[in-house]
Amino acid sequence: MKERASRSRSLALLLLTAITVGLVAIGCSKQPPTAPKSADIGRSAITMRMDHPALQATVAVQDRHNRDLMAVRGVVAVGTGIDAAGKPVIHVFTESKLAPGRLPETLEGVRVVEQVSGKIYAMKGHGGGVSHTAKQTPPIQLGCSGGPTLDIANGFCCGGTLGSLVTKGGAQYILSNSHVFVGDAVSGGNGRTSQIGDDITQPGLIDINCSAAGGQVVADVSSGSTIYPPNSTPNVDCSIAQVRAGMVRTDGAILEIGTLSAATVGASIGQAVKKSGRTTGLTRSSISDINVTVNVGYTDECAGGSYTKSYTGQIFIANSGSKFLNSGDSGSLMVEDVTTNPRAVGLLFAGGGGIAVANPIGAVLSHLGATMVGN
Repeated sequence: MKERASRSRSLALLLLTAITVGLVAIGCSKQPPTAPKSADIGRSAITMRMDHPALQATVAVQDRHNRDLMAVRGVVAVGTGIDAAGKPVIHVFTESKLAPGRLPETLEGVRVVEQVSGKIYAMKGHGGGVSHTAKQTPPIQLGCSGGPTLDIANGFCCGGTLGSLVTKGGAQYILSNSHVFVGDAVSGGNGRTSQIGDDITQPGLIDINCSAAGGQVVADVSSGSTIYPPNSTPNVDCSIAQVRAGMVRTDGAILEIGTLSAATVGASIGQAVKKSGRTTGLTRSSISDINVTVNVGYTDECAGGSYTKSYTGQIFIANSGSKFLNSGDSGSLMVEDVTTNPRAVGLLFAGGGGIAVANPIGAVLSHLGATMVGN
């Protein structure tokens, strides 16, 4: 989710947006120097790659029944996961516990398992070990607080995470979420909407008392919205901003992760992953579900009106107590949990009760026509 802060409380603590499943975009929040945190739910020793025949068969069953399952009132997401014995199952995520008989026990011989997650929202923030909210000396590392200098409306300012570095046409760009860089879709609260060329500041407004004078402009928005209107075609929540000369490390280093591989990797169930974000810093967890169809809740401007966008083919990650991803962490890059030059797996953007949501990185890069900066 993106995060927002009240302009009237310039010296107050940052506010965190609640996560409900129907997922919400994730922002970020402060954290004291600590050791890297774990999501402490089910980092399963069992892993299963997408090319496993049993998993492929279950995905096919899920796809055949997706529409009917998502049509059940109270269902917010459907995905393919595995149970404690390592057998593929269809997970159905709900706002609250459904009455008996609302869901089938099996579908074509595959067990259906309900998981109560609540609504799911984009993790933009309103209102960092290493501080992920402090103003850095250029060239900066990423995985830190950032956002548009004009992301102010309805008495609040908003922001999220400057996730990673990508390249396109010989130029370098910061990758984050659409709802972080171009989330101002209506002019109701401030008389303007997000535009190509808008300044991106580090830290974000939420960490500099809603005043751009306290930050530094590091990039300029270079792509439009992928999330508004809610029936728009893109199946990703992503945007890029072209780097200003000398403001971002050209090797794409991310706070507490370092440099990346230029290669990417697909998601596997049980895969160990980590991310570096504005609010929760460096955290670790594991992938719980793939091929997820999910409804995600957004606002049409900072502290604005609500709407929902649907996605298919997404990744769910274990997120007990919002320890892996929280409000303000939107835009964080999720990578494999290895020490040196990890490969990107997904772009994090939303969360709910016990889960986080990521776009597969391949879909993000394909939409943007970009590649990762790395070794």
